[in-house]
Amino acid sequence: MPSNGWRSVIWTPRRQGEWLVLMRVALVVVAVITVALTSFPPSYTPWAWVVVGFFAIVTVVSAALTQVMLDSVARGRARALLIVCDALVGIGFVAVFSYQVGQPYRFLYLVPIAEAALRFGIVGGISAAIGMVGATFVVDALGPGFTWHTIPSRVLVGLLFGLVIGRLRNSLAAERQIAMARAAEAERLRDELGHRADVLEAANRVARALASSLELAEAFGAFIRELRGLVPFARTAIVLVEGDTATTMATAGAGAEEIFPPGNAGPLEGSVLEQVLQGRIVVRRDLEQREYPEDDLLLKLGLRSELVAPLLLGARPIGMLTLSRDLPDAFTDDEIELVALLGRLVATAVQNIRSYESERRRVEELARLSALRADFVSLVSHELRSPMAAVIGAARTLQERWRMLSAPQRESFLALIADETDRLAALVGDVLDTSRLEAGTFSYRFEQVDLARLVADAVELAGLTQQDVRVVAAVNGTLPEIRGDRARLRQVLGNLIDNAVKYSPEAGEVEVGASASDGVVRISVHDDGPGIPLEHQTRIFEKFGRAEVPGGSKPGSGLGLFIARSIAEAHGGTLEVNSVPREGATFVVTLPAGG
Repeated sequence: MPSNGWRSVIWTPRRQGEWLVLMRVALVVVAVITVALTSFPPSYTPWAWVVVGFFAIVTVVSAALTQVMLDSVARGRARALLIVCDALVGIGFVAVFSYQVGQPYRFLYLVPIAEAALRFGIVGGISAAIGMVGATFVVDALGPGFTWHTIPSRVLVGLLFGLVIGRLRNSLAAERQIAMARAAEAERLRDELGHRADVLEAANRVARALASSLELAEAFGAFIRELRGLVPFARTAIVLVEGDTATTMATAGAGAEEIFPPGNAGPLEGSVLEQVLQGRIVVRRDLEQREYPEDDLLLKLGLRSELVAPLLLGARPIGMLTLSRDLPDAFTDDEIELVALLGRLVATAVQNIRSYESERRRVEELARLSALRADFVSLVSHELRSPMAAVIGAARTLQERWRMLSAPQRESFLALIADETDRLAALVGDVLDTSRLEAGTFSYRFEQVDLARLVADAVELAGLTQQDVRVVAAVNGTLPEIRGDRARLRQVLGNLIDNAVKYSPEAGEVEVGASASDGVVRISVHDDGPGIPLEHQTRIFEKFGRAEVPGGSKPGSGLGLFIARSIAEAHGGTLEVNSVPREGATFVVTLPAGG
């Protein structure tokens, strides 16, 4: 506390002008004492006190000026006026003491020179030197007279004094400017470094939000919440590269579920992603220029500008992050820099989510296949056990009671054995065919095939082997021959007819149609059964896949349609199903005509 009190009482000069005021006050005191103690000639005394009084007035004025805030021009003029006044004071003291031979006050002419050099540099020092040396010549001429041998030294000392001090002042001013420039540059770099640190922290926060979960919906929701607070947008999307395809991973904002929704896939060629894959950010200042096909859709949503940053995994682009706004040229340089940084930070999280999704789907698929195999083993065991039990039972009955059975009874048991043996052979054949298809050893023998004859034979055979369901053919026009494997195509058609008969009601009808148009032949098999639910229409073509239909599934291995589709595709064709529950099902085989 005492030290603080003393600081408030004792005045400490801080600026150059305040130091000069302090020096003037001290010199005024010295001047008063000197004039009071000096015995001047009678005519000199009044002038000595006039000079002292003028010096005191100058000191008071200079002290007042240090407390007034002046602009640079007014400050320069005030400094020049004070230097002139100090010069008059110095010349005054030189004049009133000129009666003394060798008096030391003659060197007071150097003080204004030093002051001018300190204030205005070399120009001020030289100008003041010329003025003060000239004034001493006037004093000598009016007073004691010239001492010629001192003139060169006086001139030389005055000029050198102004030149040296002015040069030092200029050097110090230049160094001060350099120091100030360096300080300003350091301040700018510090601010820029702080800004970049803030940007990096914000980008890391957004990237961490995306990496907070491996579940896409949860991770993208957290990412959007952070991103919206950092870089406002009307629409955003993450798009990944899948070969030559651009696949939308996630979207939010305007038209998120209508325009390029999650899971949407489109061609990479011609899209903005082609530019982004070169590793550079794309700033689209006005979508009205319509550079890409998707621009019309974005414009319909009211979007006008777009910022697209590559998702860089190391140096490899794996997709893009897009942000859109409803005003043209709406992104600042700082936002462009931030989004470019986000593209690098987000890429790793996106890749992790994509890898997790891929592994999860793979695990689910493996689990599904495992379940299908388990079902297949159970199904095949049942399918094998039933006919084998029937065959064994019939054979033992014939063996033990042959003589007791009538001829018709023997024929019935033998027919049962033949039918069940055929079922076993068909099941084993399906399993073997599936194994060959997977191994790539399923054989074909291609030749010219008359499809009309093939359909007629299949319908005729179906009518002979069963009488519960009516099987009819409906061939429209003349069918061209195709090149294929007759036995394999007969296998496909027989499989489809058998399935249709199996699921048709008693006294129902199965229609086998065939027609040719546009270079292809279409064979359809329609039944009046319970139909196939939409969610099962893909499963039935997979290995061991079976549909759950009203009334329960029929016996079978779940391999027939898989084999039939594989054979159709091997002929360059397709096998599809159209079905509505409770309205039957229609299987359509499409084959290229001629080739």
